Amino acid sequence: MTGQTDGTPANSTGSTPGVRAGIVVSVAEPRAFAELATAADRAGWDGIFTWESVWGQDAWATLAAAAMVTERIRLGTMLSPLPRIRPWDFAGRVATVDVLSGGRVQVAVGLGAIHDGWTAFEPDEGRRVRAEKLDEGLAVYDGLMRGQPFAHTGRHWSVRPTTFVPAPPPVQRPRVPVWVVGAHPSRRSLGRAARWDGILPTKVGWTEQTPFGPADLAEVVDAVRPLREAAGLPWAGYDVVAEGVTEPGPTADRLVGEWATAGATWWIESDWSMDGGTADLVARLRRRIEAGPPGR
Repeated sequence: MTGQTDGTPANSTGSTPGVRAGIVVSVAEPRAFAELATAADRAGWDGIFTWESVWGQDAWATLAAAAMVTERIRLGTMLSPLPRIRPWDFAGRVATVDVLSGGRVQVAVGLGAIHDGWTAFEPDEGRRVRAEKLDEGLAVYDGLMRGQPFAHTGRHWSVRPTTFVPAPPPVQRPRVPVWVVGAHPSRRSLGRAARWDGILPTKVGWTEQTPFGPADLAEVVDAVRPLREAAGLPWAGYDVVAEGVTEPGPTADRLVGEWATAGATWWIESDWSMDGGTADLVARLRRRIEAGPPGR
């Protein structure tokens, strides 16, 4: 079962109407991430995000550390490659951190980008299989979040009802909300995103050399909205996520305003550059966080 979550996100503190602001921390060990999350909480950001790797620093342990020292800010992944994660493991970790944080977790999922950090450990099963696993993984995630009894029989995952030491139910009901990558004009990809709680919009064949701008976002919104309505799900409360990098000031405010006009409900500062070393990156992120979100 899909549909809008009843979880209540943190209120926006920015002045751009209807847009919440988050930031991705691309590199920081767990203690540093928790310190940055505390700074973001104080500075008025609405969300702080890490990324989930196949092998590396554990995203959910990192978010748990941040949950212990923050009060208001939402905590999540940008993103989790759900096709390569056992969905019951994923649901248990997400529910645990949601309880720990008092209901402040936000999940983002997609097929996952194939790179050496993945294929060094697992072969790429192909896009079709990854898409099947994403759909099944979301179904299992949703079912386990809603509680027992739950059963699923699929091509890749099977679950039968059990009451053996269950994970704590999440604070957000019926599940921790989940954003899903949706690639325009793929009807299957957009339809998948439309059935959940928000969309991470992109275009089929997108690369860094072909920028994705507000006009592209507006196209995605125009395509995904009727798919959501056709599924009998409300548009109100559905998240549309825009990403980019800004420098504090009026230019950033205007830029985020353009994305909001195109339909964005979240702006995520997503600086994925890895130059300068970890210490330099953490310092740069701290400066951006302390300057406050666009529109403040």
